[in-house]
Amino acid sequence: MRVLENIISDRGSKYAVAGAPCRSEAEAKALVKELCRRKKFAKATHNTWALLTAEAPVKNDDGESGAGMVILRMLEREGVTDHLVVVTRWFGGKHLGGDRFRHVQEAVRIYLAEAGLGSAQETGQGEA
Repeated sequence: MRVLENIISDRGSKYAVAGAPCRSEAEAKALVKELCRRKKFAKATHNTWALLTAEAPVKNDDGESGAGMVILRMLEREGVTDHLVVVTRWFGGKHLGGDRFRHVQEAVRIYLAEAGLGSAQETGQGEA
């Protein structure tokens, strides 16, 4: 599983993003469980995730209401199937309001670009 830590920080909250090829909800749950074997991720406030498969889209908000749907919409828009994306948040003590969704989107964008998935690889990000 590819893990990108400390990618976003806002008002004390910190974000990470992770992902791996995945073909089913059961496999996704196993991968999230594996990620949470790392003490740092087990202590996270939220490990939200989504997966787009041929059978059906699957998501889990893990208490961050609506975050799973944000990830799922981005996977659909980018045409990324059979790949789990997990956005992790460690709550910093201050509510972020709608900014939390912007951070989830940015985390997914960063992951897709790093993994070379979706249209993020075609936008020429990082070129001068």
